[in-house]
Amino acid sequence: MNWSQIFMIVLLTMLITIGGTYWVLKNYVFTTRFTPVELNEKEEKNLNEKLLSIGFLSDEPTNKNDSTIDQEIDHEGFLKPESYTEHNAPREITFTERELNALLAKNTDLAQKLAIDLANNLVSAKLLIPLEEDFPVLGGKTLRFNAGIGMAYQNDKPYIALKGISIMGVPIPNAWLGGIKNVDLVNEFGIDPGFWKSFSEGVENIQVTDGKIFIKLKE
Repeated sequence: MNWSQIFMIVLLTMLITIGGTYWVLKNYVFTTRFTPVELNEKEEKNLNEKLLSIGFLSDEPTNKNDSTIDQEIDHEGFLKPESYTEHNAPREITFTERELNALLAKNTDLAQKLAIDLANNLVSAKLLIPLEEDFPVLGGKTLRFNAGIGMAYQNDKPYIALKGISIMGVPIPNAWLGGIKNVDLVNEFGIDPGFWKSFSEGVENIQVTDGKIFIKLKE
């Protein structure tokens, strides 16, 4: 090879490296927003039915003639009284990954800043935090945080464990997280009275699979 061919190879390599680095920074490190999840008509109906079963009223019509809220109002415009009962009350909650992300998109900009992923025994989240223009060095950029939480039901009790947190793709050391990485929080803190003990005693089952989460509560 002569010097001109070597120069062209070096120049081409530099251009490819610069272009690849820019693409990675733009799409993964300095991502500015996520695309909100939009459910189709069938998915939207299923989500509204799930929310209704756990007590969340929807003001969106379930059919052309009525809406959930309208069904709770009498002909005089008052909320209908109702006797309390737990008979046939749902104790199981199931949401898909798309439904959870669609809930973030309702009446909030969180859908563009927060995204949830469901895999086998793992709940992951991505969070974008825009920085002010006067912030040192990274002013005007958007920081990307990733976190993973292990979630399952083992040995007749819930299993909840922080798998890790990373900033811009760099994992935070376990020492900086207080040493709780990969620690079963229910087993560690559920012995003494408090949140984790109460949480454990109220849950009968938790299953996280690819794209779906299922929780069953005790009576």
